[in-house]
Amino acid sequence: MTARPAALPRAVLLAGATGLVGRALLPQLLNHPSVSRVHVLLRRAAPGIESHPKLELHNVDFAHLNRVPKVDDVYVALGTTIKVAGSQEAFRQVDHDYVLATARAAREAGARRVAIVSALGADRGSRVFYNRVKGDMEADVAALGFEQVNFAQPSLLMGDRASLGQPERAGELWTMRLLRPMMGLVPRGVRPIDARDVAAALISATMSGKPGVHHLPSARMQGAYQR
Repeated sequence: MTARPAALPRAVLLAGATGLVGRALLPQLLNHPSVSRVHVLLRRAAPGIESHPKLELHNVDFAHLNRVPKVDDVYVALGTTIKVAGSQEAFRQVDHDYVLATARAAREAGARRVAIVSALGADRGSRVFYNRVKGDMEADVAALGFEQVNFAQPSLLMGDRASLGQPERAGELWTMRLLRPMMGLVPRGVRPIDARDVAAALISATMSGKPGVHHLPSARMQGAYQR
C-alpha cells in the first residue's frame, strides 16, 4: 500500500498531558504548523498547563469516557506504576482500560491515526505483569480499526518528574546515577531516553501518513527531538 500524506491541517486529541511524555508532547503539538487544534483530556485541573490559542481543555472521567471532540489524530500518554496505583488491578485500569477507552472514543469521533506511549518489552505473552498489560493494550488498540497506529516503546524515561508533581522513582534515580558516567557505552536500545525524544518520534511517525501498525523502539527514537 502506498503511503499518502494525512489531510492538513488537523485537530488532535491528547490524553496524559500531565505526565512525563505527555508534558513533552503538548508544546510540540501546539507549535507544530500542521496542527490546528489540540484537545486535552484531563482528570483534574492542571495549573502547569498554560493557555494557548490552539488549546482546549476537557475535564473527563476516563472510567466513563463516552464522547470526545471530533479529531484527526489521538495521542495517548496515560500511565502509572503499580506502587502509585496501589494494586495490579488499579495499574491495569490506567495502563490498559483508560488507554483503550480513549482510543476507542477518538476512533468513534473520526480519528484515523493513534499514537501511544507503550513500553520496552511490551508482550501480551510475557510472564512479567507490566509487560503483559502493555502487550494486551497494544493488541486491543490495534484491533480498533485505525488507519495508522504508532506505539512508542521507550526504555527508561528521563525527565524532571518533581517539576510535574510526580513522586520520584528510586529505581530510576539510581539507574541514572550508575549509568551517567558510561552512557555512551550503553546500547541505544536500552539507554535511558529523554521524554522529548519520545514525543518528537511519535509526532513524526504520525505525521508521516504511513498506514499500518508501527512500533518505535527506543534506539530509533534517541535524538528525535531537535533541540
